[in-house]
Amino acid sequence: MTDPDLGETAKAMVRPGTGILAADESVATITSRFEALGIESNEDTRRAYRELLVGAPGIEAHISGVILFDETFRQSSADGVLIPELLAKRGILPGIKVDTGAKPLAGAPGETVTEGLDGLRQRIADYRALGARFAKWRAVLSIGDDRPTRRAVVANAHALARYAALCQEGGLVPIVEPEVLMEGDHDAERCQEVTRNALTEVFAQLQLADVDLAAIVLKPSMVLPGKGAPSASPDTVAAATVECLRATVPDTVPGITFLSGGQSPSSATEHLAAMVGLGGHPWTLSFSYGRAIQDDVLRTWGGDAAQSDAARAILLERVRANGTAALGRVGVAGSG
Repeated sequence: MTDPDLGETAKAMVRPGTGILAADESVATITSRFEALGIESNEDTRRAYRELLVGAPGIEAHISGVILFDETFRQSSADGVLIPELLAKRGILPGIKVDTGAKPLAGAPGETVTEGLDGLRQRIADYRALGARFAKWRAVLSIGDDRPTRRAVVANAHALARYAALCQEGGLVPIVEPEVLMEGDHDAERCQEVTRNALTEVFAQLQLADVDLAAIVLKPSMVLPGKGAPSASPDTVAAATVECLRATVPDTVPGITFLSGGQSPSSATEHLAAMVGLGGHPWTLSFSYGRAIQDDVLRTWGGDAAQSDAARAILLERVRANGTAALGRVGVAGSG
């Protein structure tokens, strides 16, 4: 029997006009982004940047939760307050990435399966004790001539289901993230086909694992043409994505928070507004963006504390624009 509080937490994660900030980049990933901008990456600079994000005044009006990486989850602010506690004091739910990354899938060249199930029950207990309220696990599927294979789809869906069951057992709401990558020259129809197959398998595996669908949040990619193909209009993306979701996602799921997947900030916002604007959805539609919110913030900060206020102003602009989009309206467009 799932703790009824988990269902309430899942609803809180998708309360109207808010979304989830993805700030769970690994040390290697954030180091790469820092170095591209000439920022030194060490524990102090990473903490300063993460505190810039989570401590920004006003974001709680548009952000319901923040996904953190292990390093950040255990760090404290400059005032000595643990980051999860800093979030909780402002009514923002602290979340934690628990997978250990996508690794090559045996017998399936060019495909991956996400790892991290070993020891996960204990890690969930540890994070729950530190204040986590939800977790995230990302599965990755790529589109190619013979990809994704059935093997990759099933392997990743099975891992997502095992993760989700462990989360609910341990008192965390699982964010279930099956991402179909934008890399490639495929059209939107092919992306929709792959996304539909992936989501169908994910929910089949979740039901086999007896996961309470009323206590999860789905984090899918949108139905988009590959980066090497002609782009589609926001209305086309919205219609194709919603059609796919209505065919695969049970009504009992409380909310769907889209990943940005390398879209420009303005495109991610416009696509969300177009989908919400269609109306009549059985689940709340919102955002769980990383780069689409952070890129301009990081560029403005640049490792310089004197630029923190300017960077936070951009952060507030981005989360406000996406919070508005989650209500079906386009506000501040932001930069591309």
